[in-house]
Amino acid sequence: MEIFKSMMIAAAGMKAQGSRMRVIAQNMANANSTPSGPGVEPYRRQIPSFKNVMDKETGVDLVSSSKTISDTSPFQKRFDPGHPSADEQGYIQLPNVNGLIEMMDMKDAQQSFQANLNLIKASRNMMSQTVSLLRRS
Repeated sequence: MEIFKSMMIAAAGMKAQGSRMRVIAQNMANANSTPSGPGVEPYRRQIPSFKNVMDKETGVDLVSSSKTISDTSPFQKRFDPGHPSADEQGYIQLPNVNGLIEMMDMKDAQQSFQANLNLIKASRNMMSQTVSLLRRS
């Protein structure tokens, strides 16, 4: 039964990392977007958050995606007086998305996903070996 619990925990981790990847993809897709007009804020980077959830049926703590939080870091500015969204000084605000940070977060999510997948494979292998041993007896 403990093997099933470990597989449930790993599967919940994979699901959480999948939702994290969705938020990262959303950030990357909007990294170069511009506001629709002067004084309008551009896209604001989103940060995924997670929480522990007790599975009442099995008594196992599972990770789950919680809400996404808006990153409050300042927007980037670029001088482009001809742009329709430029302010009086000729600057446009750009999203506070840093591609390098998003790539590092993506790599971390990928590694976490892979670690959980490896745990499921190892658990499945252990179950298979146990069944094989029981058949021989």
